[in-house]
Amino acid sequence: MSEEAEVLFSREGRAGIITLNRPKALNALTLGMVRLIHPQLTAWAADPEIGLVIIEGAGDRAFCAGGDIRALHDWGKAGDPHVIRFYAEEYRLNTFIKRYPKPFVSLMDGIDMGGGVGLSVHGSVRVATERLTFAMPETGIGLFPDVGGTWFLPRCPGEVGMFLALTGERLKAADAIYAGIADVFVPSDRLGALKERLAAGETIDEVLKELAGDPGEPSLARQREAIDRHFARGSVAGIVASLEADGGEWAAKVRSTLATKSPTSLLVTYRQIREGAKLSFEECMKLEFRLTNRFMRGHDFYEGVRAIIIDKDQTPVWKPAALGEVGAEAVDAYFASLGDDELTFV
Repeated sequence: MSEEAEVLFSREGRAGIITLNRPKALNALTLGMVRLIHPQLTAWAADPEIGLVIIEGAGDRAFCAGGDIRALHDWGKAGDPHVIRFYAEEYRLNTFIKRYPKPFVSLMDGIDMGGGVGLSVHGSVRVATERLTFAMPETGIGLFPDVGGTWFLPRCPGEVGMFLALTGERLKAADAIYAGIADVFVPSDRLGALKERLAAGETIDEVLKELAGDPGEPSLARQREAIDRHFARGSVAGIVASLEADGGEWAAKVRSTLATKSPTSLLVTYRQIREGAKLSFEECMKLEFRLTNRFMRGHDFYEGVRAIIIDKDQTPVWKPAALGEVGAEAVDAYFASLGDDELTFV
């Protein structure tokens, strides 16, 4: 008896529905899932009977907790080219969702991190529920916030995107909406009605107006002044120094969080976010592919996955171990062109 499919596709009225179907794995994204979703979206884009696409996660715990990091770790350690193929195909899918010609409704219900963000935040309508936990936690595993983070994080208000990118801070619905990462709050017990009414042909604005709720006050609004003051500094070292000089409890907590992250990841991510503010979406994805290639050849990603996901000792040994030990030339090398191996869009 075969295992159930990792992704389910269905048609309900005018809606094409994608259900990420690995609930026991928090719907973590695999290469096989990417290879199923992209052609289905292509077919629906050309199908006059499909008026919109809805994407959701199976179960009530996660939309998608991220990419299948363990598989990427194992492929990379073995020198398997699938690790680079995954990122290339994932980034092409992210770009296709960003440019999708029909409404693309993301139901951000439960954990939505990393690779899951790439499937949801680029949609034209991003619905957050009370169960949403959003984060881009990549600096904690020796990586950087990819899947379009280069595009959407610099476009958050003020320095919120830099704060989220470096710290991996987790957000609930109100904060995700404040940050511009989600559009509207709909309680999870109304999602069934949302899907039914959209599938029946009611307009998105009309349905959301009736089903939306109040997510409450965003904590980011209270922290905004401090975030903007500290994270506008001209370097990661400047941010750390500013937090240290603050003397307050919040600043001390954020400084402590940064101290757990890969120094290389922090420095590359800082530059990534600053550069992304000036780039088109496709340029952002090409930049991310350069960074991915370099991180997969380095040390910290494999050490981060070992410490956080495999051994779970939570004590990664980063190399280099301190911000001051990461040279400018080393950071520059992450951003250099891949030549003939640059990401292309088909």
